[in-house]
Amino acid sequence: MKNMKILGIVVGFTMIATLLTACIRNNKTKAIEGSGKGTNQGKEAIDFQLKDLQETSHKLSDYKGKKVYIKFWASWCSICLAGLDEINTLSKDDKDFTVITIVSPSFRGEKGPEDFKKWFSGLDYKNMTVLLDEDGAVASKYGVRGYPTSTIIGSDGTLIKTMLGQNSNSQLKLQFKTVK
Repeated sequence: MKNMKILGIVVGFTMIATLLTACIRNNKTKAIEGSGKGTNQGKEAIDFQLKDLQETSHKLSDYKGKKVYIKFWASWCSICLAGLDEINTLSKDDKDFTVITIVSPSFRGEKGPEDFKKWFSGLDYKNMTVLLDEDGAVASKYGVRGYPTSTIIGSDGTLIKTMLGQNSNSQLKLQFKTVK
């Protein structure tokens, strides 16, 4: 009986460690080096066109002239879910950058599009822009290997930085102070 309890504890800790590892593989910030031809240092961000939960189309290039924060996340990622309140607050705050979140239904264990929409509609996050990358193509092009992953894009369309892991709103606002 005692061995079964110990086995249960070991299995539980292993499952938690696996989940955390799946959500985020590395919590270090990775700067993207680039040509520096624009206002900001970095490579040009890859343009994309995705629909939001209301079927409205959004193109990254439509935001040119504005700084953009993109957060890639998944409904099964506990770290992502723990950060939804912050991203919802950040989305409504008066700031000098636009906030976009991207989820990839039917990709890397995410719910299908309709199941995701139904699940998300039951939550109280009304300020967030959630775009659906249904085949994971945008996530793949941006090199997303774990969730959450964040990307900072300058007003000139430059991909400035990709950050793995959860970032607080104060950290993000500080990051954007150096972005043009």
